[in-house]
Amino acid sequence: MRQVNKVTNLSIPKKTREINVFVLLTIVLAIALILTYVVPAGEYQRTEIDGRSVVVPNTYKHVESASLNLMDFASSFHKGMVEAADIIFFVLIIGGSFGIIVSTGAIEAFILSASRKLGNKEKWLIPFMMLFFAIGGSLIGMAEETLVYIPILISLALSLGFDVITGTAIVLVGASIGFTTAVMNPFTVGVAQGIAKLPMFSGIGFRIVLFIIMYIVGAWFVYRYAAKVKADPSKGFFGDGKYTKIDKTKTDIPFTGRHKAVLICFLLNFVIIAFGVIKYGWFMTEISGMFIILSIIVGFIGRIHPNTFVENFMSGSAGVISGALIIGVAKAVVVILTDGRIIDTILYSAASVLDSVPAYLSAVGIYIFQAIINFIVPSGSGQAALTMPIIAPLADLVGVTRQTAVLAFSIQDGIGNIILPTSGYFMAGLALAGIPWTRWVKWILPLIAMQYGIGLIAVIVAHLIGYGPF
Repeated sequence: MRQVNKVTNLSIPKKTREINVFVLLTIVLAIALILTYVVPAGEYQRTEIDGRSVVVPNTYKHVESASLNLMDFASSFHKGMVEAADIIFFVLIIGGSFGIIVSTGAIEAFILSASRKLGNKEKWLIPFMMLFFAIGGSLIGMAEETLVYIPILISLALSLGFDVITGTAIVLVGASIGFTTAVMNPFTVGVAQGIAKLPMFSGIGFRIVLFIIMYIVGAWFVYRYAAKVKADPSKGFFGDGKYTKIDKTKTDIPFTGRHKAVLICFLLNFVIIAFGVIKYGWFMTEISGMFIILSIIVGFIGRIHPNTFVENFMSGSAGVISGALIIGVAKAVVVILTDGRIIDTILYSAASVLDSVPAYLSAVGIYIFQAIINFIVPSGSGQAALTMPIIAPLADLVGVTRQTAVLAFSIQDGIGNIILPTSGYFMAGLALAGIPWTRWVKWILPLIAMQYGIGLIAVIVAHLIGYGPF
């Protein structure tokens, strides 16, 4: 099956050949079950501090083994879904709200309007459009939704004397910058902070600074390459010629006052959420409520019929159902480790290793661990659900703030989105552009190295300043 985008009328591959995340997580779940027969059972004492459960150091002790069976394995899927229900519905509501916004055509109209205006202003095309996709990735986790704009940006890039890689990078690298910094991304930082019991979207100032740095480096890298291609086309990649210079008849969609009103409400919603989080300590329930209010207001502005409103909301939720279910399956792994009484043994072993090194190296260790997990579980929300129940208490034990641990997770998740072959939407983007993965890797590797370096420095600095609140 193939999906045809209603804006560009271009045929888009619905799926690329990839490793299914659910299969990987089921394998991990089976390994966790086997470990309950191999790893000694043990427990830490825990105490409550400001509403969160905290491991008490030096209280680990061996307890009676609780090896699980096949029924425990099968039941863990349901248990995981139930225990992660608050996060799953949070994701579904926000996905539904985004479906309403998309249905108004405001985002498409804005991008196409910007494309027309920047069609002969090459100096502004790359930084401006990358900034838009970066903001989208950082605020609402735009990922798969960005793919339909790759053909438009490729055609624009070709019109300005650039190449296919330039047009693709504007979209993929831009969105990745947003995921890496995740200023207010509800699907990554939002989920991770919820599990770690941190105030929702706390630590935003540090992430804004990181966003600016990552954006400058990313835009500079893409623009520098594009300039080289324009000066010497032999250095570029032009694929098989299926994309040509932009045809403005395909992008002649007006950016109306109604579209502007929708986007203003969308941005205002984030301002109100930020205020509510900082002033009143809003969490998932209140933030979900704000997105419901936003959806209703946007529905009125867009003059969407109630029946159509519901259909668009459900369509938006359906778009994130895979990620929501991944959260539940990832939580099932934690259920097995917890019911098998080995999760604290894993914590104890990891803490014993990290206790022998300086605390800032413990933060680096968490950073490296997330990089490894990111390859196995490229889904940001799924990775948060899998790792945060272990990493958050581990951070407490080794003297690293939970906020720093969440930062390490979000950085690794974002960077992996534009290089790992296990990232489904990334590989779909390359397939859409006709760029071989090996060709892309050869081009982007220097930027990836810079981003990993910046991320490493950010994690170390976060540890040194006690990035918190805890």
